[in-house]
Amino acid sequence: MSLIRKVLIANRGEIALRIVRACRELGIGAVAVYSDADRLAPHVLEADEAWHAGPSPAARSYLNADALIDIARRSGCDALHPGYGFLAERAFFARAVEEAGLVFVGPSARAIEAMGDKTQARRRMRDAGVPVVPGTVEPVPDLRAAEAAAADIGWPVLLKAAAGGGGKGIRVVQNASELKRAFESAGNEARSAFGDDRLYLEKYLDRPRHIEIQVLADAHGNVVSLGERECSVQRRHQKMIEEAPSPAVDEPLRQRMGEAAVAAARAVGYVNAGTIEFLVAGGAFHFLEMNTRIQVEHPVTECVTGLDLVQWQLRVAGGEALPFGPQDISLSGHAIECRITSEDPFHGFLPSSGRVTDVQLPAGPGVRWDGALLEGQEVSLFYDPLLGKLIVHAADRASAIARMRRALDELRIVGIDTSAAFLRNVMVEPDFVAGTIDIGYVDAHPALLEPRTNEDAARAAAVAAALLEERRRQTRVARRAGTTSAVRSAWRRRDWRE
Repeated sequence: MSLIRKVLIANRGEIALRIVRACRELGIGAVAVYSDADRLAPHVLEADEAWHAGPSPAARSYLNADALIDIARRSGCDALHPGYGFLAERAFFARAVEEAGLVFVGPSARAIEAMGDKTQARRRMRDAGVPVVPGTVEPVPDLRAAEAAAADIGWPVLLKAAAGGGGKGIRVVQNASELKRAFESAGNEARSAFGDDRLYLEKYLDRPRHIEIQVLADAHGNVVSLGERECSVQRRHQKMIEEAPSPAVDEPLRQRMGEAAVAAARAVGYVNAGTIEFLVAGGAFHFLEMNTRIQVEHPVTECVTGLDLVQWQLRVAGGEALPFGPQDISLSGHAIECRITSEDPFHGFLPSSGRVTDVQLPAGPGVRWDGALLEGQEVSLFYDPLLGKLIVHAADRASAIARMRRALDELRIVGIDTSAAFLRNVMVEPDFVAGTIDIGYVDAHPALLEPRTNEDAARAAAVAAALLEERRRQTRVARRAGTTSAVRSAWRRRDWRE
C-alpha cells in the first residue's frame, strides 16, 4: 500500500474533485485549496480540509507556488497532486515540492524539463527511435533563420512555441509572404503564455488525426501502454471530444504506437501517468509532444481498461510497483467524452459567466459525469471555462454515440451558455458517426455551429423550462421550512482554514 497519507490538491474544479474521490477510496486525507471566488466550490465542500490560497486571480492563488507549498506543510501533508493546468507541468514547481520534503504526484522535474521544451523533446525522441514530424530540432533565432528552415522543410509549415502547450503560440504558415506576421504574433503569444518567445518549425501535415497513447510507469522500471485516445475533434488546437479506442487504429498500429510511447517514456526516465501525443496520417504516425500530467480526457481510458488512473498516480507516487504488464491490458467497449464548457458555441465560443440557476445531470447505464457544478454557483471569467466532462461507455462505438446523444439531451445547465448544443450537433453529423474525422473536422463542418431548430430542440427547451419552474417551487417550499439543500451542503465542511 502507498506510503502517502495526506495530499494537498493544488488545483480547483472538476479535477480537484476527481482527486478528492480517488483519495477517499484509498483512505488518503484530501486537502483542498481555494481562492476567494471558489470559497463554496464543490471541491472545497467535499475535501477533508480546505485552506485559503489567495485572491480570485489565478496568479495570486492557484499559481502561487510558495503559498501552495506552505499550505501543504502547515496542513501536515506528505504529498502534493497538481492535477492538470496551472503548475502541473512546471519543472520548478515539482522541484520545489520535492525540496520541501513532499512527494510530487507526477514525474520528476528532470522529466518535465526534458519534455517541456518541445525542441529538446523532439531531439530525444528522434534519438530514441520515435518517429517525429519533419522540422527543426532547435528554436529558430530570428525571421531570416525561420525563412531558411521553412524553405528547407517545404511549405506549408507550423510555427510552434518551444515552451508551448494547450494550443498557444501556434500558427499555420502557407507561404513566405505570411511568415513575418505569423512569426511576430506566435512569438508574442508564446511570450505572454509561457514567458518564452522561442519558436521552432514543423512540416504542416495535411489534415492528420490527433491520437494519443496513455502510459503509466512506476519507479521499479515498469512502463505500460494503456491504449489510445482519438482527440481529433478540436477547435484552435483545443480538444472538444475524445474517445477510446480510435476508430482509425487497428491492432497492429496500436501495437506500434504503444511501443513508441513506451520508448518515449523510457527515454526520459518517466515515472507516473503521462500521455504521448501523435499525429497520424496515411498509416504513419509522428511524435507531437508529451503531456507530463494526468489528461483532461483520462476517463475514457479508465472506462475501456477498468483502471483508476488517478488512484494509480497516487499509488505509484507512494512507491508501489505496477502489478500488471502489457499482457494484462485489454480494451473493453467504447467510451466517448464531451467537454462541457461555459462558452457560447453559436457566437464564436464567447466565454459565458453568471449564476447557474438549475443543474440537471444525466444518469442511467454507462453514463458518468466528472464535474464540479452546483445550482446557485457563480461561474466567473477568472479560470478555464471547463465545467465538467460528460462520459459514456457502451459495447461499441455506435452504441456509445447513441448513449452520448441521450445523455446530452438529459443535461440541463441553466443560467449560462454552454457547449452542450454544439456537442449534440456533432453526435448526429454523418462524418463523425462514420468516424471519418481529422484535426480540421470542425472547420470543415460550419453547420455544427448553427443552433438546432427542429422539434427535438423545442421539446428539450420546454422540458427544461418545466423542470426549472418545478425546482423553483421546491426551493420556495424548502426555504419556508428553513432547510435548503444549499445550507446543508455548505455545513458539510469539516475543517476550514485561513
